[in-house]
Amino acid sequence: MSFRCAGCHTHFSLRGSYLQHLRKSSNVHCQRERKILDNSMHCPICRDPPRASHHRASTPDIAPDPQPFTGDYFGDDYGEDDFPLINDGEPVHIDIHHDTNVAEEDENAPGSDNEDIEVDVGMGWEPPRIREHNIQSSTPEVGGHVSQPPQNVTLDQGEHEQLRNAPVTIEHFGGNAGAPLHTAPQAKRSKYTNYAADVDGSPNNPWAPFNSQMDWEVAQWAKLRGLGSTAFTDLLTIEGVREALGLSYKNSVELNKIIDTKIPSRRPRFVHQEACVAGETYDLFSRDILDCVRALYGDPEHAQYLSFTPARHYADADKTQRLYHDMCTGEWWWATQEVLEQSKPGATIIPIIISSDKTQITLFRNKTAYPVYLTIGNLPKSIRRKPSRRGQILLAYLPTTRLTQITNKASRRRTLANLFHACMSRIVEPLKSAGVDGMVLMSGDGITRRCHPIFAAFVGDYPEQCLVTGTMNGDCPVCTCPHNELGKHPSQHELRDLDAILDTLELLGSPLYTQACHDVRIKPLQHPFWEDLPFLNIFQSITPDILHQLYQGVMKHMISWVSEIVGAAEIDARVRRLPPNHSMRIFHKGITTLSRVSGTEHKQMSRFLLGLVIDVQLPENASSARLVHATRSLLDFLYLAQFPVHSDSSINALETTLDEFHANKGIFEDLGIRNNFNIPKLHFLQHYAQSIKLFGTTDNFNTEATERLHIDFAKDAYTATDHKDEFWQMTKWLERKEKVLQHTNFVIWRRNLSAPNSDVIAACPVEHWQPPDLACLFHIKMTRHPSRKLVPLREITSPSSFGATHFVPALARFIVQYNHPTLSFWQVEDRATNIHLPCDSVPVFHPVKNGEGRVVKAARFDTCLVQVRNVDMPPASIQDLRVAQVRVVFALPQTVVKRYFNPQNPPPQHLAYVEWFSAFSPLPDTHSGLYKVRRLVRDVLTYCLSGEELFPQNGRA
Repeated sequence: MSFRCAGCHTHFSLRGSYLQHLRKSSNVHCQRERKILDNSMHCPICRDPPRASHHRASTPDIAPDPQPFTGDYFGDDYGEDDFPLINDGEPVHIDIHHDTNVAEEDENAPGSDNEDIEVDVGMGWEPPRIREHNIQSSTPEVGGHVSQPPQNVTLDQGEHEQLRNAPVTIEHFGGNAGAPLHTAPQAKRSKYTNYAADVDGSPNNPWAPFNSQMDWEVAQWAKLRGLGSTAFTDLLTIEGVREALGLSYKNSVELNKIIDTKIPSRRPRFVHQEACVAGETYDLFSRDILDCVRALYGDPEHAQYLSFTPARHYADADKTQRLYHDMCTGEWWWATQEVLEQSKPGATIIPIIISSDKTQITLFRNKTAYPVYLTIGNLPKSIRRKPSRRGQILLAYLPTTRLTQITNKASRRRTLANLFHACMSRIVEPLKSAGVDGMVLMSGDGITRRCHPIFAAFVGDYPEQCLVTGTMNGDCPVCTCPHNELGKHPSQHELRDLDAILDTLELLGSPLYTQACHDVRIKPLQHPFWEDLPFLNIFQSITPDILHQLYQGVMKHMISWVSEIVGAAEIDARVRRLPPNHSMRIFHKGITTLSRVSGTEHKQMSRFLLGLVIDVQLPENASSARLVHATRSLLDFLYLAQFPVHSDSSINALETTLDEFHANKGIFEDLGIRNNFNIPKLHFLQHYAQSIKLFGTTDNFNTEATERLHIDFAKDAYTATDHKDEFWQMTKWLERKEKVLQHTNFVIWRRNLSAPNSDVIAACPVEHWQPPDLACLFHIKMTRHPSRKLVPLREITSPSSFGATHFVPALARFIVQYNHPTLSFWQVEDRATNIHLPCDSVPVFHPVKNGEGRVVKAARFDTCLVQVRNVDMPPASIQDLRVAQVRVVFALPQTVVKRYFNPQNPPPQHLAYVEWFSAFSPLPDTHSGLYKVRRLVRDVLTYCLSGEELFPQNGRA
């Protein structure tokens, strides 16, 4: 191994000779190199604190305990700033060869030795260095001036803490709202008790109507694991199988009969109806909507989560920062409760959330299903989003006809819209009286209340939103903004006037009807389903859609615009040069040639989009400042919009990012990419803030949940049929599956009963709402056993493998520093030369294996953030963190532990060899908002730290 002095460029074969040269050389460049080397010890490396011990045994092969540090070659006039975090009661940190001023140096200053700081690209993990362009130069923007730096839209530490912590003040609605019907306290009693009375079987048999646990679990397996009826019958016909298992049924037919007749149904059955259009009849399968509400509201598994009244949550005692998360914290519920209390005091509102989306259920033949889903806002969003918690219910299968017999396209589209509204009118008809007068419902704990089911929100993509509201395609479904003004910001148009539109709908049958509908910019529908529903403003009920509006809409446009500006070849090259990362997909063939890009892929692209445009060259060497501003602000909006908890401050930041985008979007017009921004999905972003305040955060209504429900309620159901008259079979299959799932919870509840009069309500344990943690994780979980038990040191140090070139000397210095944390840098260096590892391999951790347990993929050397200051508490600023690239995570062999470590103070179980980047710059880049770091690669740059202090950070460092 050779060592080169960066000051005089002299090569040394031994490290000791190199260090001796630095100590005695009078060359000013060599002295500066030594100072850099000496100061680098003060950048801390995180590891586990040594275990407390009152006695330290002598350690073999290491000199006796050293005396306290009294000075070195440079003297003893060191201050606290020279030794950060080196205290007896705190974790000890080590670092080597870091220049604390490297991030602030002028790369073009005379005499600088930046030529020695090079990026090792031999392994191909990092993109080649691109010469930085001064995006703050005086070069004018294309068609305009360089815009002002973006406003500070980030939340400060206190505002972040407000989002992460539980509300300080909760203001309940008060009065009799949500109160039980009976004035006397009602004893809670699980509705499973009523269910048990309906089960045909012995009270001592918790698996009734099945004879035994085996009898029930085989039936459960057959109905929930996707086994076909024919295959299950064939299994039971094998001689001796049924007798050995002790089953009460011989085939699938007998099992289905038990489920249909002996297991009570807690969810309504589907009813078949026919819709007649143009002489043709089409099938409609639907459930009674009130029975669906009763099933969700009365499920014992939901009793512990239900909200019965609205509430205002505040992050402070002065009520200046309101918090929004679940639907009960929004303004809509509070305002509706106030109106309802005037005529019906003591009401319990049940917000109805409807979602619909047509989906393809076959890969070929273009066969589709049109499911409609229902859930209630009384359930928290964490329950509604999980299919396993059964917080959603399939309400109907709408007709999927294309009406090809109608040749006129305009007439066909209008007839399809009228068919949709006619079917939905039939489904929601019971809500008209129940919403006003109320209905007595019993929750899963046996408490009765007068409930008012009210249509509150609709979830769907843009075509569904236009279909439901009856608005013209291309217009905004919420406000009166016409299509040719969608690109203006801020919009000066008000929300659609529901009263004026209802007055227009009363003209149906009049010669003026079509023109009147055109004047208010709606389609001339025949009785839209929402026209008579109480307390409903259908235009206000349209909710944000993160998947289709942002990822599949605005971000899709932004990626295509950037690709056109930069060029497809350059964009693909930059994407391919991105360093591998476990939490980010790498598109090895680029992104511009992809077709049918999914929302998940657009999510991955959004993570690195800003990094693709920071140093892009525009035509005529124009500044890219506005392009970077526009990209960054839109990404800020994207991620702020997905906060699971919002405050007034975060909503203001959300609106500020949108203002920033519109202030810089002209760059796309100047470059000839766009001539207008009349995009409905982009315009709808202006309604996000108001929607969050009305109904809670966007994750209450994301269509990703709807897409997930298609698997259970449409695709799997269709797979279980023989593909003939499929909807008859799909509805029956779903009813049986729901019965089995309900009975599964009942069996668990019965087995959990400790006494006949036990007050156990649900099968699942009680869970209380906790505010989501918006902070990064400060540690990672490691497997207990290594992925490879023995990896040769030559493989770890090989540039073609792990690339931990200086692994052995780094480990030697770690051993010395761990046992003697008070040593100076030069003392550590001297003693490290006496460390001789009694092994030639170490255990290594990485998860990629094949079926035989062999590693099939090389380690992906992720960059990570390491907390280097105040490690016992969350980082106060980005200056408490450093970027490092992890080369290998390993454990020390027992031979090393026994030889070099005190049994009372063993080393951490997981260690990591990393390569540091420079410290973060004091301030972020003016335009991108990112902090700049550089890879520090010198002749000797090796480190070890404990794995507990590593946590991943997505995107580019």
